[in-house]
Amino acid sequence: MQLPEIYVSTDIETDGWTPGKNSMLSLGSAAFLADKTLLDTFTVNLETLPNAVQEPATLHWWNTQPVAFEACRRDCQPPATAMQKYQRWLKQLPGKIIFVAYPAAFDFNFVNYYLQRFVGENPFGFAVIDIRSYVMGMQNLPYRKAGKNHYPAEWFDNLPHTHIALDDALEQGSLFCNILKANQQLSS
Repeated sequence: MQLPEIYVSTDIETDGWTPGKNSMLSLGSAAFLADKTLLDTFTVNLETLPNAVQEPATLHWWNTQPVAFEACRRDCQPPATAMQKYQRWLKQLPGKIIFVAYPAAFDFNFVNYYLQRFVGENPFGFAVIDIRSYVMGMQNLPYRKAGKNHYPAEWFDNLPHTHIALDDALEQGSLFCNILKANQQLSS
């Protein structure tokens, strides 16, 4: 029996751009099958890394998002505890996991760093899909024209983008599954 691919839509919140120098504050993942069946979700808020710094521009942005910032600072766990729980959650998913994000270069960079540092492995390996790059290839567009503001309305479900990690993971996971469906329709 072949295991299904599971698209683990992931969003993170941070206090800067660089893993290790800055901290991941929150992690949210939503595990979807290609048909948009939601299998499970995971979310955790993390304590900041010792000796890490906060990037002033990011803190300025957080000042414009007080509800989301308050949400990602509640019930924080030590990074090692948080990432061990995340690893266990990933490993119990019933298929081959693929990390999905928008932009994957940012989110995966932090998740990979934290998994390697605190767990010693990354269950995703390098199975990563960047939604914008996927659309770029699917529609034969230049990168700058493959952003969300160019997507057809029917690709979006009525889900909020709140800058709360799990909300945004659910929103982008749903978007990705809709894009997969649109691509399958183009191919048939």
